[in-house]
Amino acid sequence: MRSAAVFLALLLCLQWTWAQGESGEVTGTDTETEGGNRQEEVQFEIQGVGAAHDQSSSQTNITPDIWAELKELRDMAIEQKVELRNSKSKIEKLEQENAATQARLTASESKNAVLEARMSSYEDVVKTLQTENKVLGATVTASNNKVEELRRDNTVLESRVNTSENLVAELRRENMVLETRMSSSENEVAELKRENADHPKVAFSAGLTDAGHVGPFNTEITLKFSKVFTNIGQAYSPTTGIFTAPVRGVYYFRYTVWGVSTSTWFGAHLYHNEKSMAFNEDYNAESSHVSVSNALVLQLEKGDVVYMTLHPGRTIKDDLHNRTIFSGFLLFAL
Repeated sequence: MRSAAVFLALLLCLQWTWAQGESGEVTGTDTETEGGNRQEEVQFEIQGVGAAHDQSSSQTNITPDIWAELKELRDMAIEQKVELRNSKSKIEKLEQENAATQARLTASESKNAVLEARMSSYEDVVKTLQTENKVLGATVTASNNKVEELRRDNTVLESRVNTSENLVAELRRENMVLETRMSSSENEVAELKRENADHPKVAFSAGLTDAGHVGPFNTEITLKFSKVFTNIGQAYSPTTGIFTAPVRGVYYFRYTVWGVSTSTWFGAHLYHNEKSMAFNEDYNAESSHVSVSNALVLQLEKGDVVYMTLHPGRTIKDDLHNRTIFSGFLLFAL
């Protein structure tokens, strides 16, 4: 019986030692030290058991509670083994968590390096933007100054435009007045044109010839005043020497005849159609310059003719000085 108890005690001690080694908490020198201590304790316990066996040999009474104590020791060993296993699991879990945390820290450090690089790049960009902002600020300031200058110029231009608009309005009013006057003048001109159309401008003046003496002739001839000075309205014909009235009206006629031949008669007739309206002549007794002239106002119908003739046996003269002339013009139409 005692031998079994001693064996059981040794077995428990060995189991306790094995549990301590399996927990992994002690390694190397600590394990060896703890093993040595455990061996000494086992020897001590064996010696104690041996001493107790020897003593029990001499004694007759055995402690009845040894098995209860051994059971308590076994239960304690089992509990410590369970606690060691739980501690090992917790340690493994903590190691895993530590590894994961280390990996996260590594990833965080990588991300932090990337973020630091980005931050450095952002700082460079910010510096560039700040420089550009300063430049833009200077540009904006210059633009604002230019805008203010343009506003002032615009104010001056608006004032000038307003003045110009007022001047234009004044000119428009004056133009309207001028247009009214122009319209009135145009109406007057149109009226004058109508009046002139009804009352044409007619005037003529012509000299007889540059050849000297004309005549005498045996018959009465029409004098052709070929040197035309004026012939407004073209009513006088230098080819025929006849004036034809273009309109019905009152006309003024004048003529001058010059004679220089000694002891001769000179003179001329003025005819309206076939009627002699005036006859002037004179006798030149001496070799001198003698002339006769006359003038009259005649009312003519459109198409009437006025001309001058040289009487038979009469002589007249003209030269470069235009001493014998025939003139006429329209006073007013009827």
